[in-house]
Amino acid sequence: MLVRGRRVVAAAGAQRGKPYRHGAQGPRAFDCSGLTTYVYRSVRVALPRTANAQFHAAKPVSRATAQPGDLVFWVHGKHAYHVGVYAGGGRVWHAPKSGDHVRLATVWSWREVHFGRVAA
Repeated sequence: MLVRGRRVVAAAGAQRGKPYRHGAQGPRAFDCSGLTTYVYRSVRVALPRTANAQFHAAKPVSRATAQPGDLVFWVHGKHAYHVGVYAGGGRVWHAPKSGDHVRLATVWSWREVHFGRVAA
């Protein structure tokens, strides 16, 4: 998992600066789940299309055991409304919102955050 995780993080970082566009799955623009789908596809792992579907497909892992390359979900109730790629050290690669771009950010709203791992 560690090698694949590093490859996923590198693939996400390679998208730095590309614009957010709702529904976009790359390679020129992304929404949040489009970015995660795209970078996981680069390591030959298929993900469902939406943040919520990815949340329900991933195996939950604790914050203490989260590794770079795991998915980070922002969840309200049982619904994930945002997803990114965990870069380690409390940071995440994500495509935040309209008018923004793919970037590395510090994880915010820790109370809403869940981590998930996707099997190969």
